[in-house]
Amino acid sequence: MYVSKGKIDEAVRLFKKQGGILRTSEAEDLGIHNRTLYKMLEEGYVNKLERGVYKLADADMLSNPDLAIVAKKVPKARVCLISALDFHDMTTEIPHAVHIAIPRTNRDPKLDYPPVKTYRFSGESLTKGIESHKIDGVEVQVYSPAKTIADCFKFRNKIGLDIAMEALEEGIKRDKASYSDILKYAEICRVKTVIKPYLEAIAHG
Repeated sequence: MYVSKGKIDEAVRLFKKQGGILRTSEAEDLGIHNRTLYKMLEEGYVNKLERGVYKLADADMLSNPDLAIVAKKVPKARVCLISALDFHDMTTEIPHAVHIAIPRTNRDPKLDYPPVKTYRFSGESLTKGIESHKIDGVEVQVYSPAKTIADCFKFRNKIGLDIAMEALEEGIKRDKASYSDILKYAEICRVKTVIKPYLEAIAHG
């Protein structure tokens, strides 16, 4: 299978322009033929991160490849709960899967890697409190600290009240989330009456 050096050089340039990571479909849209992609893989110009996701071999080491891969493979996913807490440095928990929120009507994503844990969000609890972060050249949607605290209380039966409590304490202590923002998102997530006593105890403690 012959692919000219010019085609590979052009593909490398396009990869770099896009931050070093591309899905097969994105590569095709940019004019990188599948044949060129396979040749680049064969010759070590790119590495395969996950089925249909490629990273330029000489790009910087990825700081958070799991989040970058999920953002590429599941564009509508929002990083939530323990993964969002970990991203914002508000938990001692280590996420063993990428926790993502998806619209209630979406199917569960199928990924070979990394493992994902999906949660169904709808209405304002899906659309509010989203921050956009550039992680390893990829745009990743992550819920803000205040929104994540409210989500943790909403899903406390699934993730544990201790994790929600730690998130609340860390958020306030590290100035990552304000009292009023937490209450605003608690109202959206319908956990205001649950969260308020804990919030007041920390604020006046």
